Formats: sequence, C-alpha cells, structure tokens
Amino acid sequence: MTMKIDCPFAAKILTVFIKEELAKFGFKKGVLGLSGGLDSTVCAFLAARALGPKNVLGLIMPYGTSFGEDVRDAIGAARLLKIRHKTIDVAPMVDAYFKKYPTENRVLRGNKIARERMSILYDFSGREKALILGTSNKTELLIGYGTIHGDLASAINPMGDLYKTQVRQMARYLEVPAKIQKKLPTAGLWTGQTDEGEIGMTYAELDEILFHLVDERESKEELLARGFPRAKIEKIMSKIKSSEFKRQLPPIAKISSRTIGHDFLYPYDWEK
Repeated sequence: MTMKIDCPFAAKILTVFIKEELAKFGFKKGVLGLSGGLDSTVCAFLAARALGPKNVLGLIMPYGTSFGEDVRDAIGAARLLKIRHKTIDVAPMVDAYFKKYPTENRVLRGNKIARERMSILYDFSGREKALILGTSNKTELLIGYGTIHGDLASAINPMGDLYKTQVRQMARYLEVPAKIQKKLPTAGLWTGQTDEGEIGMTYAELDEILFHLVDERESKEELLARGFPRAKIEKIMSKIKSSEFKRQLPPIAKISSRTIGHDFLYPYDWEK
C-alpha cells in the first residue's frame, strides 16, 4: 500500500485534462481563486502549463487586511508563473450583508465569505470568457470540508482526485515555492483558522484512513485491526456519509420519459 504517486505522469494527465476539458466547451482560458496556499498554487502551476500563462487569471480575494502574508505569497506565485492576477478585498461586500443581517456564528460568516469569492470568480468567468478551475482536493471532498456553492463550485476540478498528501508531492515536483509548501493549510476565513484545527486531526492521519476506506475498500474492522483509533475512523466515516449531498448534483424528481441526470446525460443526445 502506498499513496506515493508518479508525479511526472500525474502532471501530464492533469495538464491534458485542463486543456481538453476546456476545449470541449470552446474555452481557452481558466480562472481560479489564488489564496497563497498549497492547493490553489499547485492548480495554478498546472493551469499555466496546460493553457499558457497569459490564459490563466488568478483572483486573490482576502477578507480585509488580516491575511497580508497570504496575499503576498499569492502575488509572488502569480509573478513567478507570469500569470495575470488581480486582488479583490471581499470585506466590503460581506460586511454590508452582515451589517443588515448580523451574526456571531463564525461558520455562517465563513460560508458567506467563501460564496462571495465564488460569486466574483463566476463574474470574472463571464468577463474573461474563461472557465473556473476548482482547487478542492480529494481529502476535502470526501469529508465535505468545503462550502457548497462556495469553494466547492467550479467548472472542472483538476485537484479532486489528489489527497492532500499527494498535492504536497505534486508541489515538490512542480517546484512550488518552499514557503507555500510549508504553510499550515487554512481557508482564510478568520484569523487563526486552520483546516486541521477545525477537522480535529492532521491531513496525514486523515489521508491514511481515507485511503484504506475509499481506495482500498477496507471495512471499519480491518482498519481497527491495523491499529487506527476507533473514534477517528467513526468520525471520518460519519463525515463522508453526512456530506454526500455536497458531492452530487441536486436530485431531480423523474416525471417525464427523459429526465436530466437519469436518461438524458450527454449534450449530444439531442443531436441523434
């Protein structure tokens, strides 16, 4: 058992994926949220390879001035890749909403920030005639660690089949700046927020258990026999089950003879 990937091969697959999937819909350009963190930076490196730097736009969208270091890291990565970039502070839009509808719930505020960022990405997608590249990794998708219609939204997601530990492998191969490789993962929603702190375990622990559960299709009993703590196994399994709705399109009730998502699956169906 190993989670080690063939990085040159994976990079080739993902760059071809980005270029071909965009071309299917008649697009040549991609836009992504560039946070200064690992996942979005790796995605930007792949996109620049696939589309050429001039065809990639990185939007840097901090909430206020509390994330200056992340902004500087994101700008540095964009300049290193020679991709276009723009910094947009989402605080005025978010604060205007919460001034009218106040809350002290940090999760609600964080979700609003994530959705405001995606709203801006979709606006620039239209302005630029570019498709949005998702940056959520496999670990996050499996446990539902993301905001539906926020950071989980995208046109295509090159990162979605890479566990966080595999994204780190790709970062080393692609020569992502060392500072970004070493950063604690954070969604940049509030000061001091970290992914691992919210989840309650490290990505290394998460990925190892997820790999056995999902890729190796092992049971809870088999994981217990390997020595993994019961509480962590059950917590992860619970997260996978409770977040299934985030990994699917909204179900449509079937009434007609051909229903989207049931019988009508491909754009070329109607041409036959």
